[in-house]
Amino acid sequence: MPVQVVKSLESEQWDRLGAPVFVRGQLRSYARLLKVDLGDALEQAHIGPVVPPELVSHTHTPRARRIAESLGRRALYVGITAVLAVPVWFATRGHFDNSSNTPNTASLDVIPAAVPVAGGSEPDAPAAPAAAPAPASTTPSAPYLASLTPVPRPAASAPVATGGTLNLQFKGDSWVDITGPDGTTVEKALIKSGESRSFPPGQVARMVLGNASAVEVQQGGAIVDLSPYQRANVARFTVSSDGSVVPVSH
Repeated sequence: MPVQVVKSLESEQWDRLGAPVFVRGQLRSYARLLKVDLGDALEQAHIGPVVPPELVSHTHTPRARRIAESLGRRALYVGITAVLAVPVWFATRGHFDNSSNTPNTASLDVIPAAVPVAGGSEPDAPAAPAAAPAPASTTPSAPYLASLTPVPRPAASAPVATGGTLNLQFKGDSWVDITGPDGTTVEKALIKSGESRSFPPGQVARMVLGNASAVEVQQGGAIVDLSPYQRANVARFTVSSDGSVVPVSH
């Protein structure tokens, strides 16, 4: 407790300690510090009563003001939308105009052949040569097929240690928080330097290691690099059912 507070309490200079509620609080704290009972003395002390502050409502807003604020917010929203949408529309308009293709149509008009006249006479007009058919495309267009197969994602950059028994060698004091698969705490304590811990696969699900630089983690006899799981000298990782060490998923 500050010295000036103790002096003000012992000289009963309550005005130097602020409102009565603070004075009573300081007296109770001083009594607990000295291990004395100030119940009667606290009631007899000439300290002002604790008056609750007067609450003033500021929530009432005139109806005209509410309407004006609502219209202002809507106008602001419309303005922001126009500012963002108009440049995008102008930028994409030319692209859509250029990408629109007019489908080619083949003429279905048939030039009629000359009709012979009865009696073996020559036809009225020679038959016009038939139009040469357009060369067919040698490469048939393959149909477009939509696939619902998910696109494979690249594997995570953080290395994953393979399964096996998880061994911890503490080369310095480190606090640990080890959780089991069912969410219960396996161990949560400060482990001293020189101690070790061993966990078979399936016993732990998540680990938090403080002072991680002083902890050596071995997975199936191989040393696990904690740098991908470490931040501010605290390592956080999960352990799968087969004992593999993987990063913590948020």
